[in-house]
Amino acid sequence: MSEKRPITAEDLNRIIYIEDPQVSPDGKWIAYVHVTPNPGEKRYTSNIWLAATDGTTLYQLTRGGKDTTPRWSPDGSALAFVSTRNGVPQIFLLPVNAIGGEARQLTSNKNGAAAPAWSPDGSMIAYLSSMNAEERAKEDSGEAEEPPQDELESKYRKDREAETKKAFFDPMFIERIPFRQGTSYMDDRRQQVYVIATAEGLEGDAAKARRLTSLAGSYTPPQWSPDGSTLYTSRPWDLEKDESFRWGNIYSIDITSGEETRFLADDEHSYYGALPSPDGKWLAAIRSESIITDDVSRFLLIPLEGDGEPVVLNETLDRSIGGYEWTDDGRLFASVADNGVVNVFEIDIENTTFKPVVDGRMYVRDFSVSNDGSVAYSFSTPMNPNELGYKATNGEQVVLTEANKKLLDEVFVQETYGVRYASPSGTEIQGWYILPVGYEEGKEYPLALNIHGGPHAMWGDSERSMWHEWQFHAARGYVVFYCNPRGSDGYGESFLNALHSDWGNIAMDDIMAGVDLMIEKGMIDVNHMAVTGGSYGGYMTAWIVGHTDRFVAAVSQRGVYNLTSFYGTSDVPVLISAEFDAEPWENPEKLWEHSPLAYAHNVTTPLLIIHSENDFRVPIEQGEQLFAWVRRATNTPVKLVRYPREGHELSRSGEPNHRISRLTQMVNWFDTYCFPEKFD
Repeated sequence: MSEKRPITAEDLNRIIYIEDPQVSPDGKWIAYVHVTPNPGEKRYTSNIWLAATDGTTLYQLTRGGKDTTPRWSPDGSALAFVSTRNGVPQIFLLPVNAIGGEARQLTSNKNGAAAPAWSPDGSMIAYLSSMNAEERAKEDSGEAEEPPQDELESKYRKDREAETKKAFFDPMFIERIPFRQGTSYMDDRRQQVYVIATAEGLEGDAAKARRLTSLAGSYTPPQWSPDGSTLYTSRPWDLEKDESFRWGNIYSIDITSGEETRFLADDEHSYYGALPSPDGKWLAAIRSESIITDDVSRFLLIPLEGDGEPVVLNETLDRSIGGYEWTDDGRLFASVADNGVVNVFEIDIENTTFKPVVDGRMYVRDFSVSNDGSVAYSFSTPMNPNELGYKATNGEQVVLTEANKKLLDEVFVQETYGVRYASPSGTEIQGWYILPVGYEEGKEYPLALNIHGGPHAMWGDSERSMWHEWQFHAARGYVVFYCNPRGSDGYGESFLNALHSDWGNIAMDDIMAGVDLMIEKGMIDVNHMAVTGGSYGGYMTAWIVGHTDRFVAAVSQRGVYNLTSFYGTSDVPVLISAEFDAEPWENPEKLWEHSPLAYAHNVTTPLLIIHSENDFRVPIEQGEQLFAWVRRATNTPVKLVRYPREGHELSRSGEPNHRISRLTQMVNWFDTYCFPEKFD
């Protein structure tokens, strides 16, 4: 084998991701989504693969390149999946008991279909499709427009619709917030619940999808009751409120009549993720405070019969819950974020205790459970960006794929080391560091300090979204350091809300204490330290360089810099009023005092600002303001790099070549000031 080499920015295009694993009813197969970057088409290729749980077989099931969301039929004979191969997402059915069968398009909704869920007897699939009032009226009258037949027609229709609006009715009328999300402006379409029969050869009304809802509010993916008579979903209970997703409640929908019933008479909290137990006794669900953003959400069991109170399952655990699933015999499993790792636990619902099932130094992204309690899961580790794992009942955890073996055999992957240290407040903080490729003990190296977003995210040594980036920093000669300062998830509610009303000072104390720890280890060149972060991490990057000159290079990405203007332009203004206990007009001085922009005139650290032009979570005006203030108030080198067509997820799911460009711009900026000899 040839000698290994340092990882490069371009290696990002070689990383394969495993997503949404689903165990077959008989426990013999796992269907999953195999995702690879496709830089030539500025997108990602996704196909459905099958893995045998005994480790003997891997098989590519679809080849359309635009396939996601595999869901097994109850008898295991077919897979439903979503594909955009014909221009808009539709649900397809594929027989899996005969390899080579053709996928059959099941849905034909003009605006596509998503979130398929099989009925218990396999005769129907419930799903979501976006519609506005006019389209719903046409559908009810039998005048619904047929969906596009291919991508070309889909593009033509979109262009025609845009030109029609431009020519005849250009103004956009906005009445509530948000009015734009992701990378585009929102229209008046909202997700409605449908059911459709799965049998082949049906004709007339029997073959048509039937819409069960008709409201100007979006429903969440529906889940079937065990007897197949009811669907459970969530939607905003008050459609007039801004950020209506914060005001959700659970609703049951009768399959025959379409009658909808609100499940809980509670306007103080938001409920979502309803999942009925197989015996019909319970709904597992999440309850969050409607506005408060820094509390641990409660994981509930809500009785389906009688007037009993919900049982909070994670009260003692004091940790956030990710996904969760029931087995046929009523066992409940959930993923839990804790101290920088995400593992899968089985929950004793009688005693509200959690027993680890899939555990270790890993980050479980998705998982599913078979009828016997075996678990399939997509995971990352410090040494591998992503693979498919499997844990049989009472068996060992095994890795079923080697999706990234070819890359890992070629490049150096640096180990990640954990540290615990006390911040000035006395609070214990968890952090990690990675040594540069070719590290020599006793030699000092530049530091690349990384800061996470959220502000209530949680990083660990197996963070998939940062695996390549941190290894790339190490490959370019940096000691990488990151930590979970107060405000991070995974350490309990008290730790989570310690950042309340003070985003900058508290986190800076925790982060800089970690920097000092690294310096004490004798491996850091204190005259050549760089700092970067995205979103809230961008906030903290700008905050830090506005309060200290200890860094010689900074890259601030998609950051919040002016809390007041962010409130007026973001799709989540409640984040600010909830976190700082004030509306901007009530206490403008407080929001300005906690805005990095207020200290931008003090910045002496050369600053690169990276932002996306279609970022509607943290609009680009934030980056523009920071650039203008540093440029006009100081002689500090400052540059703004703008990425067209991209949104807040540039670093994670942006166009492949834009992601590589971002990494290259970042590290070149570091190098300019941390390795000046390279540019002499």
